[in-house]
Amino acid sequence: MADASVGVQTIGWARWRKWRQDIGVFVSNRAALVSLAFLVLIILFCYVGPLIYRTNQTTATLLNASLPPSSQFPLGTDPEGFDVLGRLMVGGQSTLEVAFAVAVISTAFGALIGALAGYIGGAVDSFLMRLVDTMLAIPFLFLAVLIAVLLSPTLPIVALAIAAVSWPSTARIVRSEALTIRTRDYVTAATGFGSWHLQLVGRHILPNTIGSIVVNATLKLATAILLFSAVSFLGLGPPPPATSWGAMATVGVQHLYDNNWWLLWPAAAAIGLTVIAVTLVGDGLYDVAARLSRDAK
Repeated sequence: MADASVGVQTIGWARWRKWRQDIGVFVSNRAALVSLAFLVLIILFCYVGPLIYRTNQTTATLLNASLPPSSQFPLGTDPEGFDVLGRLMVGGQSTLEVAFAVAVISTAFGALIGALAGYIGGAVDSFLMRLVDTMLAIPFLFLAVLIAVLLSPTLPIVALAIAAVSWPSTARIVRSEALTIRTRDYVTAATGFGSWHLQLVGRHILPNTIGSIVVNATLKLATAILLFSAVSFLGLGPPPPATSWGAMATVGVQHLYDNNWWLLWPAAAAIGLTVIAVTLVGDGLYDVAARLSRDAK
């Protein structure tokens, strides 16, 4: 019993050391660490901010239309009289929620398709990869806008539309890894014992591609923010009085020559800085995934 206890403690300590080393790889990337802190601040700004800085974001007040920044309105007001700072918080909520939903859905679906294609191979692989090639041949924004228009542009529909055009790249990445993993001894042994394809994919293929999946999901998050902002910019975002950063940028562009800089630049800065931060966090996660890959060899 004592030997078993010592063995468990040794394994636990080894795992803890490995976790510390992996975290150390991420922390050593200062840009990724600062970007992660920035993303935490953005989330707090969007979700905790409205609880502290309370504004009316449901009823237009034309008497306050297009006011410049002041002590009462730190970032001014828009043409409908909404407080721009409060609008930035509310718009950030819809933008982040749609982007997160897109990243989760597209990554999960793409990873499953790629794992099945890479593991099963043959006609299944050929069919799925031709489907991927077809999806990649169609411009992302065109297909997303088409789906959103046909099904009515509510937030869930827009999220599904963007996810529907975002999964092929994940499928390709996971497939390339699955082609290598399926030749390893433990997969061959599991196949010999009669495990089903879905069991093998779920227990051996996907867990061993988790590093690439996480990195890809992070990059998908950045892409989803840009795509949702573009769709909202084209008028297919959440219906008023709801808003998004892309919809706010649309208003800013419409009044670009009115010298109302506060209508465009806060939303544009929020989009740009958030996308850069997410990308840099993804770069830090890539370093961790690369280390995991080296340790596995």
